[in-house]
Amino acid sequence: MHIHILGICGTFMGGIALLARAAGHRVTGCDANVYPPMSTQLEAQGIDLVQGYDSGQLALNPDLFVVGNAISRGNPLLETILERNLPYVSGPQWLADNILRGRWVLGVAGTHGKTTTTSLLAWILDEAGLNPSFLVGGVPQGFGVSARLTDSAFFVIEADEYDTAFCDKRSKFVHYQPRTTILNNLEFDHADIFVDLAAIETQFHHLVRTLPGNGLVVANAREDALKRVLALGCWTPVEWFNGGEGWQAGEADAAGGFGVSLNGKNLGRVARFDLAGAHNRANAVAALAAARHAGVPVAAGLKALESFSGIKRRLEVRGEVRGVTVIDDFAHHPTAIRVTLEGLRQRVGKARILAVLEPRSNTMKLGSMKEQLPQSLAEADETYCYAANLGWDAAAALGPLGNKARAFDDLDRLVAAVAAEALSGDQVLVMSNGGFGGIHEKLLAALAG
Repeated sequence: MHIHILGICGTFMGGIALLARAAGHRVTGCDANVYPPMSTQLEAQGIDLVQGYDSGQLALNPDLFVVGNAISRGNPLLETILERNLPYVSGPQWLADNILRGRWVLGVAGTHGKTTTTSLLAWILDEAGLNPSFLVGGVPQGFGVSARLTDSAFFVIEADEYDTAFCDKRSKFVHYQPRTTILNNLEFDHADIFVDLAAIETQFHHLVRTLPGNGLVVANAREDALKRVLALGCWTPVEWFNGGEGWQAGEADAAGGFGVSLNGKNLGRVARFDLAGAHNRANAVAALAAARHAGVPVAAGLKALESFSGIKRRLEVRGEVRGVTVIDDFAHHPTAIRVTLEGLRQRVGKARILAVLEPRSNTMKLGSMKEQLPQSLAEADETYCYAANLGWDAAAALGPLGNKARAFDDLDRLVAAVAAEALSGDQVLVMSNGGFGGIHEKLLAALAG
């Protein structure tokens, strides 16, 4: 079958493309914004990409169109598909019907940490010899791809709460019907589709209602929103982590290693761990709990964590020039920005951190969380915000940071300002959920110049 994917360069839809190709289909796709790492990953897999959404792509004559949730009514290709009554399906529905059916699905849901925790869980299962299939909203360094398909019974998936498609406004994760589910955290996000936190909690409970009695929920004990979700009804055993009971991660030592306990009983120790921050240790114990449910002994899981090498765009070092390190991270929600900076601070000690932020997500563009930004950026010594195309005054929002924060409407001026300020030993942390105009290469070039 020939499948043509609309919005193929999104992390989720790019993963769908890899899985469809591995399942034996011919795959092509289109997108309006083609940038790494997804574009290069797809090209490396021999998947042809078309820039834009012109209706002339119907000449490719695919058997089925798979439509990503970034595609809205008014899109010229989608409108032509509807007018001609051509076969189409959403990405999550295609995945559920063609790949997940009959497998032991392990889903990772939450506002933050989904990509990291999903990657950790897939890595633990792989190191234990279970050879899982997976779909991650990023590229784990140890795997080199965001998705793969194997003959294993296990499938690990990042379970996103964003809506499914133009024709299906349920959260993506209701399609997956996982047996093992991690509920990592729950905060308000996606202000473009959810009116408040209660609306997101409702979607999370829709997920909980699909879970079987022989499954497992691994839930963050520090999240009141998750407790409210489960109080609405839960028919699946629950194990808690990151609270006064259940699974716990100890403090990190100089190598990042930490102890793990369950209900006060010591289970062992991770000798070294490359991911910085208490939030990543919590992600790790959640992954250990989920892996144990799939049959992986805790000792094997602890050993696997020691060899986990991280994820692209999660505190990923992009280069060093004149002693200045440029780091890339996907953080865009204020909480993610805060914990990312805290993790980097733990890693670099007293070195200066220059935070470079693009408020690019729909939620951030709407300005619904702008008041939280100053506090989330507290660990940065300097902040540079790219404020083009925002519907709110970034300079005013960052005002509480005083002269430690500056806003720019011009990307080249921002790059020049960072390059002029940066000194040997500084850490330049770039945070965006998009390509950010190729800023990493521009920064490295400006520093070299």
